[in-house]
Amino acid sequence: MKLLRSIANWLEDRTGLWQMIRPMLLHPVPPKTGWSYIFGSATLLAFMIQVVTGIALATIYIPSSGQAYQSLQYITEQAPFGHFLRGAHFFGASAMVLLVGLHAIRIFLTGSYKFPREMNWISGTILLFATLGMGFTGQILRWDQNALWSLVVGAEQAGRTPLIGSQIGHFLLGGPNVGADTLSRFFALHVFVLPGLLLMVVGLHLYLVLRNGISEPPERNRPVDPASYRQWYQELLSNSGEPFWPAAVWRDAVFGVLVIIAIISLAFAVGPPDIGVPPDPSLLHAQPRPDWYFMWYFAVLALLPHGLENYVILLAPLLGFLVLLLLPLVANSGDRHPLNRPWALCSLLLILSAMGALWLAGLQADWSPDFNAKPLSATVIGTSSGPVARGGLAFSKRGCLYCHTISDQGGRRGPNLTTVGNRLTAQQMTIRILNGGYNMPAYGGILKAKDVEDLVAFLQSRQ
Repeated sequence: MKLLRSIANWLEDRTGLWQMIRPMLLHPVPPKTGWSYIFGSATLLAFMIQVVTGIALATIYIPSSGQAYQSLQYITEQAPFGHFLRGAHFFGASAMVLLVGLHAIRIFLTGSYKFPREMNWISGTILLFATLGMGFTGQILRWDQNALWSLVVGAEQAGRTPLIGSQIGHFLLGGPNVGADTLSRFFALHVFVLPGLLLMVVGLHLYLVLRNGISEPPERNRPVDPASYRQWYQELLSNSGEPFWPAAVWRDAVFGVLVIIAIISLAFAVGPPDIGVPPDPSLLHAQPRPDWYFMWYFAVLALLPHGLENYVILLAPLLGFLVLLLLPLVANSGDRHPLNRPWALCSLLLILSAMGALWLAGLQADWSPDFNAKPLSATVIGTSSGPVARGGLAFSKRGCLYCHTISDQGGRRGPNLTTVGNRLTAQQMTIRILNGGYNMPAYGGILKAKDVEDLVAFLQSRQ
């Protein structure tokens, strides 16, 4: 013990770590800060898990459009603990998005964005959108067909920006189209740019929490008055405040352990998301199916009338970001209790209900491509040789089965083709295959004449 104490004294003398950490641990917090205050620290813990697992994965992952898919397969199937690390990274991202959302909801409901914590909310808004950016760029790094389609949607959204849209899209893709530099751009965003932004803003956010203090639980008929709030808050801490350590930190610790256990358990029991088929730019004809936290927005884009796409794709995220940024600047005083702010409570319930309904629509809707559709068997095709057999295999390989149903197998985004041979002639089928249609690519520049003939022979057999 004497040796350990000597080492500790030497480290403190040379670094001053305890002198820096001690005020943070002992800073007073208002009374009655219960379990609803745990989500902020839990989000930080989830971010730390992402950093650790992300570094481990980055040592094996190859951010090259020609090798990323194979390296991800190697990580998942062969690398020691690779399957677990991918699972932990995926569920850590899900936990981070969920926790930062719950933290924002708690702050909004309790009016904790009001004076003097306006900058706390603004920095938290930046963290929220940066977290969503991490989730989106991480999905791109899976580099399967689903990731490629997600990338195209993201680039198209950026390309709608007035005046500079083409430049932003060119920067993201590393050129006019998806190419060799595209994946390295998103790897840099996911591994360096966004984590660096998160670290800087997290530091600012924690500093502001220490400077302005943790907001006290709201009470009815106790409005925030910027002229007198600081004095009243200091008197509250002096009279009944508790040191963060150990009075409040134990709740953060208990919940943090539960978060870690949940992420590890899900990583072992469920594992990472499946890797889809390799990316094929010739199949860019439908919306991707994103991870669960973007599913509601995916439904919005899919259900929009075509004339509103340009406005919603660009303006909706920008408007949401601006509303959140401006909220504490236009409503920084007055009542904080949610029962005294019915507009806040009703608007939150309306937003959450709409997001929940859209999320369910994104999961269940027939307009979603079915990326898990299995290739048609010889039994379904009806033969194992000849043009019909070759056409049936091409129907699966070219992604047609993602959107069309053959004998109750495949997606339902497009028309059911089980009996298409009774409805269309060979000439009509050929015209549609070559020229495409809404949400269907034109295969005239992709398929050889023999391939088209095989596909038509297969479709003609569906009677």
